[in-house]
Amino acid sequence: MMDQYKVKVLKIEQVTHSVKRFTIEKPEGYSFIPGQATDVSINKPGWEDRKRPFTFTCLNENPYLEFTIKIYIEHHKVTEQLGLLVPGDELIIRDVWGAINYKGPGVFIAGGAGVTPFIAIFRQLYHDGTINGNRLICSNKMHEDIILEEEFRMMLGDRFMNTLTREDRQGYENKRIDQHFVNKYIDDFSQHFYICGPVPFIDSVKKAMIQLGAKPDVVVIED
Repeated sequence: MMDQYKVKVLKIEQVTHSVKRFTIEKPEGYSFIPGQATDVSINKPGWEDRKRPFTFTCLNENPYLEFTIKIYIEHHKVTEQLGLLVPGDELIIRDVWGAINYKGPGVFIAGGAGVTPFIAIFRQLYHDGTINGNRLICSNKMHEDIILEEEFRMMLGDRFMNTLTREDRQGYENKRIDQHFVNKYIDDFSQHFYICGPVPFIDSVKKAMIQLGAKPDVVVIED
């Protein structure tokens, strides 16, 4: 049976208009690899068994755990309830499991909140001085939806690119990530590609990569 840990919420911060950062207690001996996730539920009556998977966005060496979560108030489900929490409330976390497995330098492509599994990976690479050779391309509807834009730009410089599908803004692309987009901005299809986002987004981008010459084994998606 999977272990469970009841942990207190230490801090909650607003990251974007719809994304919050939750800093929580770290159980003794608990560890993870950047890109891994755990199943989370809220320790309140009726919500203890309603689990949702979230990726850790801190470093393993931090004395706390952190999740960066998009709050969907219109769904009336777990993330809406997470959005109502205050410091001192409790979450239930379980054992870690593999999500995005970093295999080496390449291009990370994220749709919306799909960037969250990449946060700890990039933070670890930056911390270790091994971030060179990696790029990040994010697709969002509007500029206000971009998660941790300043931090990614600090870590990656011009290797961080954004495209906005519902806003024409100077300095940003204004198109969807499709085969034409991929062919325009990527010229080496032998490197690793890490894709995360809604399932239709993942399927579409993966298909475009393979059609343009990437071998299936270099395309990494969530396990």
